[in-house]
Amino acid sequence: MSRRTLLRGAGGAAFLLGSAAVLPLFGTPDRRQDPAACAATDRSSDGRLIVSNWPEYIDQPEDGYVTTMAEFEKETGITVSYTADVNDNNEFFAKVVNQLGACEPVNRDMFMLTDWAAARMIQMGWIQPLDPANVPNLHNNLISSLRDLSWDPERGYSAPWQAGLTGIAYNKAKVKEVRSFDELLNRSDLKGRVTLLTEMRDTMGFMLLKNGADPADFTDDQWGVAMDDLRKSSDAGQIRAFTGNEYVQDLAAGNILACEAWSGDVLAAGDPNIEFVVPEEGLMIWADNMLIPNQAEHHANAEKWIDYYFRPDVAAKLAAYVNYICPVQGAQAEMEKIDPELAADPLIFPDDETLAKTNSFMALEEFQMREYEGDFADVTGG
Repeated sequence: MSRRTLLRGAGGAAFLLGSAAVLPLFGTPDRRQDPAACAATDRSSDGRLIVSNWPEYIDQPEDGYVTTMAEFEKETGITVSYTADVNDNNEFFAKVVNQLGACEPVNRDMFMLTDWAAARMIQMGWIQPLDPANVPNLHNNLISSLRDLSWDPERGYSAPWQAGLTGIAYNKAKVKEVRSFDELLNRSDLKGRVTLLTEMRDTMGFMLLKNGADPADFTDDQWGVAMDDLRKSSDAGQIRAFTGNEYVQDLAAGNILACEAWSGDVLAAGDPNIEFVVPEEGLMIWADNMLIPNQAEHHANAEKWIDYYFRPDVAAKLAAYVNYICPVQGAQAEMEKIDPELAADPLIFPDDETLAKTNSFMALEEFQMREYEGDFADVTGG
């Protein structure tokens, strides 16, 4: 199982089902914190680091292979307690919300969350700032498309672990090329054999692009136009279903002909008939982000971890194992030494032209999140 499979399989519908219970807690004023007033005394001198990440998201020791984490421990003298206990953004949030909201420790020095969840925690003041002097590799080597985000413009609180693209996939043995999201939603030969994703930010990002709006900065009116367009296609029977990544099996079997798709799924499928396409409207890009929570006791060691994983040689070794988009400039050249085929794979190392077409979804305030998720659920049946 890939990290994205776990995210969508375990949690694709969980946000809609759980949002009513979760979101009021996010927005309660007395849960907001001042990170400067909620920092623990740093105990990094004890040589420890506690990390929580998604399953199957780091290289593993086998057949004498020395992992990136083992090399980090050897180089730094830091002992890492690493746990793969982030199975879903909301599920993990539920584990830590009470402590973070009360400025109490969560017994972790770092965890990894997807963009929107990272943005909310930063907005709530639950995440400690990064000292730029301690993470020079982050600022020198981060790929351009993951810089200058609205919710963390200076990358002062977050550092991408891995990233992925959302675009279009089609079965070339069954149908001619699908070049745009507009075609996906309007071509008669695709009617009833198209799926879109249950992830609101991905699907609505494309609907906004399709209607000339910027997903990173749009108005309520532009949102309404995009929602009406999605509703029209759904009511017309163009869309077979809104799904998680089970679309891969349906696409391979010919049950659907084309779909909105995640790049990592297409790469992992290994099916020569399934093609990933950069839509004419552009791409959506997402990342999972390293975050240091309030009351983390090994802040300096966590920054050493971030700086280490933004070294091109380390990033290439990690990417060779996990096969997601590597967020580190210079890693492609290092990958040539490991696996030239992977170094040439555009789903791990997109070229500058492709990255220039990527778009991120703007951070939402609580009232917007509630309203927009409700609008989307009305159409998707979530």
